[in-house]
Amino acid sequence: MTHQTRPPDDQDEPALLRDQFRQLLRYRLLLAGGVVAGLLGGAVLALNGDDTYTATGEVQVRSATADPFATGASADKGINIGSERQTAVSDTVGELAAGTLLKQGDDVTARKLLAGLQVTNPPNTLTLRFSYTGAAPEEARSRAEALANAYLAHRKARTEESIDTMANGYRAQLDPLEEKRDLLEESTGVEAADDVSSARANIIVSISELSRKISELQALDTTPGYLNKKPVAPTEPAGAGLPLLLGLGAVVGLALGLLLSWVRLVFDPAVRSPRELVRSLGAPLLGTLPRERAAADSLLAIGRSGSRLAEEYRAVAFRLAYDPSFAERRRLLVTAPRGDNTAAAAAAANLAAAFAEMGRDVLLVEADLRTPSLARDLGPAAHEVRPPRWAAEEGDRSWPAGGRSNVDVPGSGAFALVAGVTADNVPRALTSASVARIVAEADRPGAVVIVLAPPVLSYADAVALVDRVEGVMVVCDPREVHRSDLERIREIIGASGGSVLGALLHPGRGRLRRADRRPGSGRRRSGRGPGGPSLGADAPELTGNPDETMGLRSFTLPGARR
Repeated sequence: MTHQTRPPDDQDEPALLRDQFRQLLRYRLLLAGGVVAGLLGGAVLALNGDDTYTATGEVQVRSATADPFATGASADKGINIGSERQTAVSDTVGELAAGTLLKQGDDVTARKLLAGLQVTNPPNTLTLRFSYTGAAPEEARSRAEALANAYLAHRKARTEESIDTMANGYRAQLDPLEEKRDLLEESTGVEAADDVSSARANIIVSISELSRKISELQALDTTPGYLNKKPVAPTEPAGAGLPLLLGLGAVVGLALGLLLSWVRLVFDPAVRSPRELVRSLGAPLLGTLPRERAAADSLLAIGRSGSRLAEEYRAVAFRLAYDPSFAERRRLLVTAPRGDNTAAAAAAANLAAAFAEMGRDVLLVEADLRTPSLARDLGPAAHEVRPPRWAAEEGDRSWPAGGRSNVDVPGSGAFALVAGVTADNVPRALTSASVARIVAEADRPGAVVIVLAPPVLSYADAVALVDRVEGVMVVCDPREVHRSDLERIREIIGASGGSVLGALLHPGRGRLRRADRRPGSGRRRSGRGPGGPSLGADAPELTGNPDETMGLRSFTLPGARR
């Protein structure tokens, strides 16, 4: 059986194009601003622009000819239509037209007259199209007609001038021949020599030839062309109307918005795609938490019926369980890059509940000794139990041996919680022997230890625990975390002897707060929630890619108790 080879995502051009297009759509404000700017520009041009009118006339150019009906006569004989087009827009034609218009009461200079003229030549024709754009319909008509007639008059005068010049040249040759002929006639007698008679005959032939040429020149038809289409006064303004300008403005504005979005994308330090996150962190994407609005103010999503957030946490727990690095040590350090640690706390609590649901003995340690709040957020679900036997025997009442709570998860079981307390010397407390003994409980068969640490780039607390809890999971918002932050986290964890097992993406606080302000949400805000503040199960919406996570399936962890 043969399997079809699938190219890697980095070489899949359609996938890369789709990814880049999705990245550009992240900046919807820039795209909308570009379109609005284009529409406003088109409206301003349409409303503030002066109305102009264009009148058009067509002139067919022809050459001077003796017999236009003769066989083989060509209408384009001696015509260079490009040169004729340049002649039509020359100052000479403009001055002739300005003089004609002045007699009609239109006082306009030749330069201003030629500024509104446009002469074009339709392909494969001897036609010149005179288009004049003016402020009024009658003005456009009269000036277009005056320019066309001025061109014809100038071309006729130029042709007649050429004929006169050639005829005068022939006459200059003819006069000496006639004088010589007259002298020969006077000397001719009865006994005239033969050479005198022959010379006289040759002169007469030359005189006849020159006379014939002069007669042909004088008989030429010097008509320069015909005004086939007389200009008429236009009834509507020329140029693009309001709808067309608005459409063009929208297109140009969209192009401007795409350009601005691309520039913003190039200089955006945030992670732009899951592929880029995986490349920067050097670890897989474990899952993407959906966005939920719930009526219950609870940190735990596990145990809540119909919660897609809970299913995503279960999928992440199953994926970690099948990770050889985690299955060997069964220790997990949950942290955030920087800033708020609420999403990391929710992830740690729900993963602990998910492992407890699998039948594991789970211990959740809150190593955030600067702003501990996990026990308060769990509320009545957590109740204190006796400390471990080794702590009671040694009489150690300090953190983490001083107190322990059981957290009940409805329908899923329970897990142990070592809540954090405010400490004066946090580094000493995190590196104490009690912490080592607490973490070592993961060596028992069927046990899992999850440690919640402060943001790794804000404090060194997480780094102090990496030598005891090698596996690290980073909980972050893809719209806020920077590529440089992920690269630095990878370097710090690797240098400390640990490894990053993966990343867990959460929707982010800003988007959830905007959703909470929608009318009809009917819910009370809570300080924290699973996967971020104010998450719940009412009208869930999945924002991540479901292909990024692994579906649920039954399994048995190595060494798990049945």
